[in-house]
Amino acid sequence: MADIEEARRAFERFDADGDGFITAAEWKTAMAQLGDWNVTESVAEAVIGAQDTNKDKLLSFDEFWAHLSK
Repeated sequence: MADIEEARRAFERFDADGDGFITAAEWKTAMAQLGDWNVTESVAEAVIGAQDTNKDKLLSFDEFWAHLSK
């Protein structure tokens, strides 16, 4: 996914409350809505943690985009 606009739309689907950050709970919920019911809270925390460069336990769009554009 190299298109930043497509990435922003994907980010917004995960950012349920629209605050500009994706939490582990939002990640888990979005994955369930996409049909992946196996994502637990701890798995979601690990996914966020792997991309969370400032270690605030939140995924910003910049962190999301940096991961996608690697």
